[in-house]
Amino acid sequence: MTKHEIKEEQIAYAKWLDWGMKIGLLLLIITFIIYITGILPPQIPISELPKYWKLKAYKYLSSAGLQPGWAWLSMTTKGDFLNFLPIALLGAVTIFCYIRILPIFLKQKDIAYFIFAFVECLILLLAASGFLHVGH
Repeated sequence: MTKHEIKEEQIAYAKWLDWGMKIGLLLLIITFIIYITGILPPQIPISELPKYWKLKAYKYLSSAGLQPGWAWLSMTTKGDFLNFLPIALLGAVTIFCYIRILPIFLKQKDIAYFIFAFVECLILLLAASGFLHVGH
């Protein structure tokens, strides 16, 4: 391999990252348009938002009657919470990229990198799960 040769796993990771970011951005634009046009009503009216801006997260949640963690998934029929879907997708793109390169490492018999990428996936999934949630 020459000094300037790009590895297969780098290309695969970059392609998935590129597509993930483009899809995420497009979905952010679409869901924002749905929100600002009122196609789906918001959980919290836009006119009430300023009173929540100064609050800490836990105070905001309790004042707005919201639950922490992944509870927002049940509220994606509301315009303001629909926006969370592409944000979650953008946060998950790295996990998808790592999962994509796992078979490449196995094919190359590069067990050390396979283990590293696999453990990284597990750590990211554990972090995203909210299982380790610490209260305020």
